Amino acid sequence: MNKHSLQDKAVIVGGGAKNLGGLISRTFAAQGARICVHYNSGATRADAEKTVAEIAAGGGDAFAVQGDFTRVADVVRVFAAARERFGGIDVAVNTVGKVLKKPFADTTEEEYDSMAAINSKAAYFFIQEAGKQLNDHGKICTIVTSLLAAYTGLYSTYGGMKAPVEHFTRAASKEFGARGISVTAVGPGPMDTPFFYGQETPEAVTYHKSASALGGLTKIEDIVPLIQFLVTDGWWITGQTIFANGGYTTR
Repeated sequence: MNKHSLQDKAVIVGGGAKNLGGLISRTFAAQGARICVHYNSGATRADAEKTVAEIAAGGGDAFAVQGDFTRVADVVRVFAAARERFGGIDVAVNTVGKVLKKPFADTTEEEYDSMAAINSKAAYFFIQEAGKQLNDHGKICTIVTSLLAAYTGLYSTYGGMKAPVEHFTRAASKEFGARGISVTAVGPGPMDTPFFYGQETPEAVTYHKSASALGGLTKIEDIVPLIQFLVTDGWWITGQTIFANGGYTTR
């Protein structure tokens, strides 16, 4: 299998309907990959269908499948659908996540459980199923957050529930490495998408824009090439969390 190309590779994109996931789906398809566009619920079905239609219009091969990744059975079902459609799976990229900006003292048990399920549990079982289902020399990449290298309040459940994915990534890379499977995580800075703006005041947006050394928010167009590199030419990188944020945070 050619490690350096996406041509004819079968790819699952968790949360692949819109924003960063949508751009990954369209970009990888343009490189010749066959795409399983996962979406969470009816709220994003139209976005998923639009992404699939755009890929098809460009001559690509894609299909959409719904699944609530906080339910392990849904993770298994989505991977099974991709495997049935494509005959195997080569790359699994998970962009699923949810932001909550709230004081520690005001966070409810229900919010904690929801954030844990979406940001941590879903990531764990996505990586687990990818490890079971990917072809040898496959690639796994999970989107985390640059808050993992930040010293800040108000994001205790978001940063806190993304933090375990760093260790999931290390552990999985050790366990799957004998099969040539690379496992990585990418931590973007605050991204210029609706995912970001729903949580922030205008004043906070201004701060986030000014906080990066290179200036401005992270663009999804700057993240996709990194992910593409990690699942192709950058296959030798494994067990790592890469911060791509224009100097917003670093370690």
